[in-house]
Amino acid sequence: MGIRDELKKQALGLSGKAMEKLMGDEKRALAVANAIGRVQRGKQALDRGQDEVMKALNFAPKSDFKAVGKQLAGLKRRLRELDEKLEALSEGSS
Repeated sequence: MGIRDELKKQALGLSGKAMEKLMGDEKRALAVANAIGRVQRGKQALDRGQDEVMKALNFAPKSDFKAVGKQLAGLKRRLRELDEKLEALSEGSS
Protein backbone atom coordinates (compact mmCIF):
# COMPACT_ATOMS: atom_id res chain seq x y z
CA MET A 1 0.00 0.00 0.00
CA GLY A 2 1.37 3.42 -0.93
CA ILE A 3 1.87 6.35 1.38
CA ARG A 4 -1.08 8.14 -0.19
CA ASP A 5 -3.43 5.28 0.60
CA GLU A 6 -2.06 5.02 4.13
CA LEU A 7 -2.57 8.74 4.74
CA LYS A 8 -6.07 8.55 3.34
CA LYS A 9 -6.86 5.60 5.62
CA GLN A 10 -5.51 7.46 8.66
CA ALA A 11 -7.45 10.61 7.78
CA LEU A 12 -10.68 8.65 7.41
CA GLY A 13 -10.06 6.94 10.74
CA LEU A 14 -9.41 10.24 12.49
CA SER A 15 -12.44 11.93 10.95
CA GLY A 16 -14.59 8.95 11.96
CA LYS A 17 -13.36 9.20 15.55
CA ALA A 18 -13.99 12.95 15.55
CA MET A 19 -17.56 12.42 14.31
CA GLU A 20 -18.15 9.74 16.96
CA LYS A 21 -16.93 12.10 19.65
CA LEU A 22 -18.94 15.00 18.25
CA MET A 23 -22.15 13.01 17.90
CA GLY A 24 -21.58 10.91 21.03
CA ASP A 25 -23.05 13.60 23.24
CA GLU A 26 -26.80 13.80 22.66
CA LYS A 27 -26.98 17.55 23.38
CA ARG A 28 -24.17 18.25 20.94
CA ALA A 29 -25.73 16.04 18.27
CA LEU A 30 -29.06 17.85 18.73
CA ALA A 31 -27.32 21.23 18.47
CA VAL A 32 -25.58 20.16 15.25
CA ALA A 33 -28.87 18.86 13.81
CA ASN A 34 -30.62 22.12 14.72
CA ALA A 35 -27.84 24.17 13.13
CA ILE A 36 -28.06 22.12 9.93
CA GLY A 37 -31.83 22.61 9.91
CA ARG A 38 -31.43 26.38 10.26
CA VAL A 39 -28.94 26.45 7.39
CA GLN A 40 -31.31 24.45 5.18
CA ARG A 41 -34.24 26.74 6.01
CA GLY A 42 -32.06 29.77 5.30
CA LYS A 43 -31.05 28.38 1.92
CA GLN A 44 -34.68 27.72 1.05
CA ALA A 45 -35.59 31.30 1.99
CA LEU A 46 -32.69 32.61 -0.10
CA ASP A 47 -33.78 30.49 -3.08
CA ARG A 48 -37.35 31.79 -2.78
CA GLY A 49 -36.07 35.37 -2.62
CA GLN A 50 -33.89 34.86 -5.69
CA ASP A 51 -36.85 33.39 -7.58
CA GLU A 52 -39.00 36.40 -6.68
CA VAL A 53 -36.31 38.85 -7.81
CA MET A 54 -35.80 36.99 -11.09
CA LYS A 55 -39.55 36.96 -11.75
CA ALA A 56 -39.78 40.68 -10.94
CA LEU A 57 -37.05 41.32 -13.52
CA ASN A 58 -38.89 39.12 -16.06
CA PHE A 59 -36.14 36.50 -16.02
CA ALA A 60 -36.74 32.80 -15.64
CA PRO A 61 -35.86 31.71 -12.10
CA LYS A 62 -33.69 28.69 -11.34
CA SER A 63 -36.76 26.71 -10.27
CA ASP A 64 -38.22 27.08 -13.78
CA PHE A 65 -35.02 25.70 -15.30
CA LYS A 66 -35.13 22.77 -12.88
CA ALA A 67 -38.75 22.05 -13.82
CA VAL A 68 -37.96 22.19 -17.54
CA GLY A 69 -34.97 19.92 -16.96
CA LYS A 70 -37.19 17.36 -15.25
CA GLN A 71 -39.69 17.54 -18.10
CA LEU A 72 -36.92 17.05 -20.65
CA ALA A 73 -35.59 14.06 -18.74
CA GLY A 74 -39.08 12.55 -18.74
CA LEU A 75 -39.45 13.17 -22.46
CA LYS A 76 -36.06 11.59 -23.18
CA ARG A 77 -37.03 8.53 -21.16
CA ARG A 78 -40.38 8.27 -22.98
CA LEU A 79 -38.67 8.71 -26.35
CA ARG A 80 -36.25 5.88 -25.51
CA GLU A 81 -39.17 3.64 -24.55
CA LEU A 82 -41.02 4.43 -27.78
CA ASP A 83 -37.86 3.89 -29.81
CA GLU A 84 -37.40 0.46 -28.20
CA LYS A 85 -41.02 -0.45 -28.97
CA LEU A 86 -40.66 0.66 -32.59
CA GLU A 87 -37.46 -1.32 -32.91
CA ALA A 88 -39.15 -4.41 -31.46
CA LEU A 89 -42.08 -3.99 -33.85
CA SER A 90 -39.82 -3.58 -36.87
CA GLU A 91 -37.82 -6.68 -35.87
CA GLY A 92 -41.02 -8.64 -35.37
CA SER A 93 -42.37 -7.74 -38.81
CA SER A 94 -39.11 -8.56 -40.60
